[in-house]
Amino acid sequence: MSVINQYQRKFKEEKESYSTELGKRPNWLKVKLPTGDNYTDVRNLMRRQKLHTVCEEAKCPNIAECWNARSATFMILGDTCTRSCGFCNIKVGIPNELDLNEPRRVADSVKELNLRHVVITSVNRDELKDGGAAIFRECVKLINEEMYDTTVEILIPDFRGVEEAFEIIMQNPPDILNHNLETVPRLYKVVRPQAKYERSLSLIKWFKEKGLKTKSGIMVGIGEEPEEVLTLMDDIVNNGCDILTIGQYLQPTKNHLPVDRYVSPEEFNIYKEEGLKKGFRIVESSPLVRSSYHADRHARAIF
Repeated sequence: MSVINQYQRKFKEEKESYSTELGKRPNWLKVKLPTGDNYTDVRNLMRRQKLHTVCEEAKCPNIAECWNARSATFMILGDTCTRSCGFCNIKVGIPNELDLNEPRRVADSVKELNLRHVVITSVNRDELKDGGAAIFRECVKLINEEMYDTTVEILIPDFRGVEEAFEIIMQNPPDILNHNLETVPRLYKVVRPQAKYERSLSLIKWFKEKGLKTKSGIMVGIGEEPEEVLTLMDDIVNNGCDILTIGQYLQPTKNHLPVDRYVSPEEFNIYKEEGLKKGFRIVESSPLVRSSYHADRHARAIF
């Protein structure tokens, strides 16, 4: 019996006990309250530059650690998303007019924070012809001009699979192209109802074939089975993904999808071991991992 099959039996037993205890998080999911001078400096900078961060919008549990290390993930294209994913806490609705000065403010903030590695993500802007790809391009361009030693990672939406948007990104390509699959294909209708699993795989493959380092991330504890995670890993790595992040899903509000179970640190370790065996260059797998967690370390390791 494989290691994962042994754990699968254990997971089913644990799941029964979790059903009455999901309101109480295990000790490994407890984090410190965000405080500290660096945290305050980063927060004030974001307010002054009128910028959004996914750290705040998505209620990331690592905000204290990252901001105190003077690291943040910029969220561009506004704070309102055109999609209604079942796990995400970002506001859904009709977005405001596109802010063409946003890339300059992002670049200025990267310079002020003196970042060695920067992550830029966005809401979905499906009402735009290019999905906002041109704003990503301008952010990368300006950061490269201001901070030529800084590596840039962009965590992009799928742009509805429009290849013209991909081509815009490649006009000023990032150092790392990140696109999250989030979950196994069986759960897409409830977790990512406006997305398509195969479309996301094709996006990763397209950028890998252009020569970029590629990255993706998933959540566990949202209803998947361990064997489905292993199959998903095969799919992602076979489409050219270099880096994989795996973290615990946490329900942001009572209106979002419930937590199915709290995945043990031991299971996360197994996913890391299996992922490295399958060919990923880096696997970041633990309960509090999010897409940009330790992204600066990944960049240093892969270049």
